[in-house]
Amino acid sequence: MDLTVVAYVIYLLASIALTVWVARTLSHNGRIFLADVLHGNEKLADAVNHLLVVGFYLVNLGFVALYLNGDDSEITDTRGIFEALSTKLGVVLLVLGVMHLGNVYVLNKIRRRGVMEREQLPPVAPTDWVAPAAGA
Repeated sequence: MDLTVVAYVIYLLASIALTVWVARTLSHNGRIFLADVLHGNEKLADAVNHLLVVGFYLVNLGFVALYLNGDDSEITDTRGIFEALSTKLGVVLLVLGVMHLGNVYVLNKIRRRGVMEREQLPPVAPTDWVAPAAGA
């Protein structure tokens, strides 16, 4: 069998496994964060979490598929398989990490805005009105 095909198969299996693992981890642990961002609305947090996971899969698996044939060099030995796989999987891991950091950044901005809005509201509704002093 052609060693390039072997490298492709290993690359696809490893990339898909990594993508699924990262998506499940982010989905499981991100749900709590989303519930906080969305002020405890559990149904909305679950819906947004699911949409984020679907988008994550689409972008990452699309990148994995496009990056499958990233170079024109033919693999001739075992060393070539390891070199090709390390480069390809390294780039996939970097893309996964950048996407994760981007998601966390955006959600943190939304969370901060929500916290600031909550802080601007008085803790107790006013019960009376006081006219300003005449000398002021």
